[in-house]
Amino acid sequence: MTAAITVEGIGKSYRIGQYQSAYGTLRDSITASVGRMVRREHKPQYDEIWALRDVSFEVPEGGVLGIVGHNGAGKSTLLKILNRITTPTEGRATLRGRVGSLLEVGTGFHSELTGRENVFLNGSVLGMKRREIASKFDEIVEFSGVEAFIDTPVKRYSSGMQVRLAFAVAAHLEPEILLIDEVLAVGDAEFQRRCLGRMEELSGTGRTVLFVSHQMQSVSQLCDRALELEKGLIVNDGPAGEVVARYLQRVGGSGSEISWPERASAPGGKVARLRSVRVVNEAGETVEAVDVRSRVGIEVGFTVLDGGVNLFPKIKVLDRQGEIAFNALDTSPHWHEQPAASGDYVSTAWIPGNLLNEGLATVEVAIVELGLDKLMPRAGVRDAVSFHVQDPGEGGSARGVFLGQLRGVVRPLLEWTTEER
Repeated sequence: MTAAITVEGIGKSYRIGQYQSAYGTLRDSITASVGRMVRREHKPQYDEIWALRDVSFEVPEGGVLGIVGHNGAGKSTLLKILNRITTPTEGRATLRGRVGSLLEVGTGFHSELTGRENVFLNGSVLGMKRREIASKFDEIVEFSGVEAFIDTPVKRYSSGMQVRLAFAVAAHLEPEILLIDEVLAVGDAEFQRRCLGRMEELSGTGRTVLFVSHQMQSVSQLCDRALELEKGLIVNDGPAGEVVARYLQRVGGSGSEISWPERASAPGGKVARLRSVRVVNEAGETVEAVDVRSRVGIEVGFTVLDGGVNLFPKIKVLDRQGEIAFNALDTSPHWHEQPAASGDYVSTAWIPGNLLNEGLATVEVAIVELGLDKLMPRAGVRDAVSFHVQDPGEGGSARGVFLGQLRGVVRPLLEWTTEER
């Protein structure tokens, strides 16, 4: 398949030192001249930083690539290089096709021109004829929702209105490649839903989309592949759901598997110790990302050292904000009818599909003893493992056909009955 975007060894460096304005007074010019003479004898000291370093990847025609990472990781710099706003220090980028972009509020707009005039101006920049732009004009205005202000200078638009019109222009003037930055976050929830739907339509017609966002839900749902940038380097490249899961786990500080090979260093004491904790699918494989519609297991390996105590495993599941989704105990008679015998055990708690909401879930694990009116922990670990819950948007989930965010820790698919009266 032909590559729409080819990036080969891209690097971008900046020097941090004295900034000298291009224009100034006579005194400024004399000062600068003296400074240059001094620097001939004393080599100036500059700090050099690399916003990007040795970045290489390809995006095939019709591909949707997400780019994630912390602020300052180099995401926006990469988009500016691809959009020819800035030049790379090293390497090269090749884009095959007409490029539409939305990198920041007001990109490509002339503040003194009206919305109507800016639509035609942007179309001309993309190489379209006036007749082609006119054929798309009504669709652009309807999508943007700024019909009442289309003949008003854009300098009087709010940031949200500018984003709505800019995205409508970029997405409807038939670009072969669409570059979208985090600027979509400025729009309201309804407009974000429409934008995501439009990008899905574009990718379905063979257009190529490169999407930078901090909204992990959108990246997982929209993109089939993702890159993670960290300090200007690609540190992860793969299926979008897996990349998002690893990124969130790195931010959250735990992975999908942990073990303690040495008993002496394992969490616990004289009664019991943990051996391992894993997030598993129904095939028993360790997973980092799970489909919201599928059940997921929390497998706990532990050793009972002092038999004769009523022990059993327990998990606590928390959302990304640290709010408790639920606590779950193993209530099977195996643990409660008679004291636990000494030995090694593996227990798996199965969380049903269509229960947890999308996003990062973190699990706290414990082996507890049943007291008279409370649970007494005998072994346990906070933030033992985590996993990313994702909704591919293909149906069969509590989302239905809605593309926006459903708030809450849990998102169950309930049974509804309706009768007409």
